[in-house]
Amino acid sequence: MSYAIVRNEKLTRAEINGKGTHNDRKAKNHSNKDIDPTRTHLNYYIKKNEFTYTKEFDKYIKENNLQGHLRSNSIIMCQMIFTSDQSFFDKIGEKETKRYFDECYKFICNYKNLGEKNIISAVVHLDEGAPHMHLMFIPVVHTKDKECNDIDKICARDFWKGRDSYRKLQDAYFNHVKSKGFDLERGMFVEDTNRKHYTIEEYKKITNYDNTKKLLNEMKLELPEVPDINDISKFSIKRDEKILEKIIKPKDDLIKKLYKENLSLNKELSKQSKVVNEAEKYQKERDKILADNKELHNTVKNLEYGYKEKKKTLENEFEDKSFNLEWQYKNKIHKLEKENQHLHKVIDKFKETITKFIKWICKKFDLPSEDEIIRDFEKETHTFINAEKQIKKEDREKEWGLEK
Repeated sequence: MSYAIVRNEKLTRAEINGKGTHNDRKAKNHSNKDIDPTRTHLNYYIKKNEFTYTKEFDKYIKENNLQGHLRSNSIIMCQMIFTSDQSFFDKIGEKETKRYFDECYKFICNYKNLGEKNIISAVVHLDEGAPHMHLMFIPVVHTKDKECNDIDKICARDFWKGRDSYRKLQDAYFNHVKSKGFDLERGMFVEDTNRKHYTIEEYKKITNYDNTKKLLNEMKLELPEVPDINDISKFSIKRDEKILEKIIKPKDDLIKKLYKENLSLNKELSKQSKVVNEAEKYQKERDKILADNKELHNTVKNLEYGYKEKKKTLENEFEDKSFNLEWQYKNKIHKLEKENQHLHKVIDKFKETITKFIKWICKKFDLPSEDEIIRDFEKETHTFINAEKQIKKEDREKEWGLEK
């Protein structure tokens, strides 16, 4: 089920122009990488500001007889953001999406008898994630002075008076859109969750998103250093070709096979990073990522058995060389065991963090359940959260010639 989402942000004079730069798409290079410039032309205004927000405010003050004293740090505007999740807008289509935001605009015009003239700007963004509307308004309250005369004054404190002011806003907004035929659920009470809403930019700073993504992109996989068959063959004579064929080459091939399997593990980490657009900072993982040591260990045991059979005829001549080779591989196996255990811990912790992170996101931002978030992500990105399913899907597409 989708939720009716409305958020409010109180702004001082020093803060409002930054909002205008974002809302009116005036920046040449957007710091928000979620903005798709090829879709910006789809954005539209329900009410367009003629000037910057500060100039619009100064014009408003000049044209209206307002009471009250404003300081440099006073709240002079509020920004409301109206939205829902992408699946809701996909379901209702373009025409109903426009009607939805029209109703949101009408709602705030009438809320607390605010009046349309006190709305500075209302712009709908279709180029940045799910469709949403930024609505800037001046928090004007209609009240009485000490002599009981009707007056209007700018006072965000009185406009949002009471600890349950946002609860009342959520209730009124939900009831309005529900009465207009939109099938939505009311979000959780912010007073109950005691959560703080962050902007996307703030959230990315908190989670160190950019550094995390950079670290994942810079991860490299390299083959471990193993004895070169050609170097060993310099000391071999014709009679030990079977040792090279039966012992050394299979081990070398197996390590290369494990390397290829590690590419899949790296692909899994990269896929998971799409969900963790806001995850904790990672330390750069070790350059060498090796795979399942269990299979390698069993293979080595089988090779050792075959080696013992051969050893009866080659023992005297190749005893020293065999000992050296065995020592090298045992040392390599021990190293693989340690690195493999660390890798499994990293992946398990990564999956655990993702699960906690999705639950946290849902609670933190009044979003739907984890299952819905995951289902929406998989539908929109054509990517499974389950890494095994994703890898099978990509292998199947590759087999069928459907890979992009």
